[in-house]
Amino acid sequence: MEEKINRFKTLLLAENEKHNLLSRKTSREDLEQHIADSLMVMKFYHLGPGRVADIGSGAGFPGLLLALHDPQTSYTLVEADLKKSGFLKMAARELQADNVEVVRERVENLARQKPYREAFSTVLSRAVAATGILLEYGIPLLKVKGKMLLWKGRNYREELNQAHHAMELLQARLEQVFVYNLMGEKDRAILMISKEGKTPEKYPRRVGIPAKRPL
Repeated sequence: MEEKINRFKTLLLAENEKHNLLSRKTSREDLEQHIADSLMVMKFYHLGPGRVADIGSGAGFPGLLLALHDPQTSYTLVEADLKKSGFLKMAARELQADNVEVVRERVENLARQKPYREAFSTVLSRAVAATGILLEYGIPLLKVKGKMLLWKGRNYREELNQAHHAMELLQARLEQVFVYNLMGEKDRAILMISKEGKTPEKYPRRVGIPAKRPL
């Protein structure tokens, strides 16, 4: 596993020089922090078995990293950006991550497609959008009783308050909050949200609307 993680770091740093997948100033130390943060969920929750979707995978955090550690579970990495999705496909191939599917699509569209709507046991997202927006993106992908796991910073309580109405509309419930420190950064959290009922057909709304007009 260590060999694959090291190979991932090498691939990402090389590709980042060409396509700016992360900040150009990203160092190996920064990369270690992204990796440690992505894998933190494993201390709190076992993701498999079943299908896992990662919304806005970017350069592979957390979905690709978790897929490498959990080869028995199927991971769908959702990334609309051409360069980032291209890197994810290349990295999955190079790392022989046969349990990874990369989908280049806006999640608002993906959640309306039959193979993906209410098809996943777990949905992940790290540093993509506010909690209320992410609920509209991710809850439609989940099976009833499935879990959504959101990586958040110190403002997570405020985001939860703002997401109260979205939770009601989407029949979701905050189940647990895992709080942790990361390399000196305090009050990070992973929110675990449970889907309690079938998602109304009108959600998610069309592309761009969840971010412009949060529930």
